[in-house]
Amino acid sequence: MDSISALPDELLGKILSLVPTKLAVSTSIFSKRWKFLWMYLLKLDFIDRDESLLVLKDFIHKNLPLHRAPVIESLRLSLYESIETNIKPEDIRTWVEIAASRHLRELDVSYSSDKKENMVPDTLFACKTLVVLKLRFLTLVDVPPSTACCLPSLKTLLLELVVFEDKEPFQALLSICPVLEDLEVWFREDESMEEFAINVPSLRKLCLHVSYYWTSLERYEIDTPCLEYLDLADWNDCSCLVKNMAKLEKAHVDVVSFAVKNVIGSVTSVKHLTVCSEDVYGDGIVFDQLEQLELCICKDDSSNLLAQFLKDSPNLRVLGISQLDLHGDLKINEMGFWNQPSSVPECLLSSLEILNWGGYFGRAQDRDIAVYILRNGRQLRTATFWANNNEHDVPYLEMIKGLTLSSRASSTCELVFID
Repeated sequence: MDSISALPDELLGKILSLVPTKLAVSTSIFSKRWKFLWMYLLKLDFIDRDESLLVLKDFIHKNLPLHRAPVIESLRLSLYESIETNIKPEDIRTWVEIAASRHLRELDVSYSSDKKENMVPDTLFACKTLVVLKLRFLTLVDVPPSTACCLPSLKTLLLELVVFEDKEPFQALLSICPVLEDLEVWFREDESMEEFAINVPSLRKLCLHVSYYWTSLERYEIDTPCLEYLDLADWNDCSCLVKNMAKLEKAHVDVVSFAVKNVIGSVTSVKHLTVCSEDVYGDGIVFDQLEQLELCICKDDSSNLLAQFLKDSPNLRVLGISQLDLHGDLKINEMGFWNQPSSVPECLLSSLEILNWGGYFGRAQDRDIAVYILRNGRQLRTATFWANNNEHDVPYLEMIKGLTLSSRASSTCELVFID
């Protein structure tokens, strides 16, 4: 202990930052030398599960203003308003303001309150050192305009179920992030905004979730020309405009039929695409860069969407057919009977090497699709089927027999069955 105690305060602060805040604070009982060393912590986590909220509030209120580290690398607050603890929005604002004054680099705040008032101080929006900002559940009523503030270093922004009184705070926040690269937004079901736009030239990754129950939404727009990854879940029936993303390489698209043509037509540069939709996307679209397709089959008549992707993806190498997580019960959905294409898709003749089918039931429509791919896939190396016969009357051995006896265009194709 003596040799460690001889180290400089700043270095000991860095060491203590490697352990949970509660544990780091407990070292204050070691000796007088250690009593205040935790105040040099670079990372502070104050989470409601660590101890009672009343004790936690008192501790933060008394000690955070005395924190001695010239730089706070990260502050995490996971709290909620209650009568017992009397944690109020002004407490959250005060603590965030203190951290922002210490060259804060990362802020993660989860705070739920019924009060419709700003829970983030204006000074945060002028923090030049902030790189990561994560806000959950709290309210943003107003964000200063770009003429008054800027987040010049912010690269990652998460907004999860944040309460926006209207579109102005959301748009204003995006406008003061000139180098933003990673944006994730989960809008609330009862959001009041009628429209919004994500126009961020620097953005490389976007995860956007629009709820089916957001009844007031009329339209939204995405204009992100440098985007490389898109995760879009939109089950709303509003109008959307998704502009072309020429640099997009990977996308996860889960949309209703109303939006599918617009969205799919804007992601044609992808190499890896996961898609779930209720309808086909129309003619005239070609995915000449697409190498890996993951098709969700939780919707009825998914076979039509599969046929169109096979036709429009001449360089497809890997095809996955399965049900995405949390997409209902597969047993009640039907892929639809296979309408065999009038001509064999180019990808089956020249590029498709791997077929992975998760949740294969062996129904007539499933078998027809699988047999068609096996009979025409000249470059197939492996076809793997994860069988699911718990809810259907097709026995496992019959599933295997139905495929092993079918002809294969590729003499080297290996069939793999996993029960």
